[in-house]
Amino acid sequence: MPSWLIAFKLLALKTMKIHPLADYIIVEAIEEETKTKAGIVIPETAEKEKPQKGKVIATGPGRIDENGKRIPLEVKKGDIVLFKKYAPDEIKIDNKEYLVIKEEDIIAKVEE
Repeated sequence: MPSWLIAFKLLALKTMKIHPLADYIIVEAIEEETKTKAGIVIPETAEKEKPQKGKVIATGPGRIDENGKRIPLEVKKGDIVLFKKYAPDEIKIDNKEYLVIKEEDIIAKVEE
């Protein structure tokens, strides 16, 4: 395969944009510490809890209420959020995993 074609395909992958609909939010999970408070390192092979914290990558425009008015979301791109453990759906784009969450399943924004 010619090098220009490889470069073109890589560029196409990098420019792919995700635009969620309604009140859906795309989140990149933030993995929790792999060391306990006592200093014990948890091996990668150990079963881990599902993540409940993540960084907002993209948001939809908001849901529409019964009067047809759009209600904007309370989170924006770049926010760190806490969400319900079993709420998100997992998707994979360009070999990277993301979570899709409805706004109602986000519990809080985190300020670090």
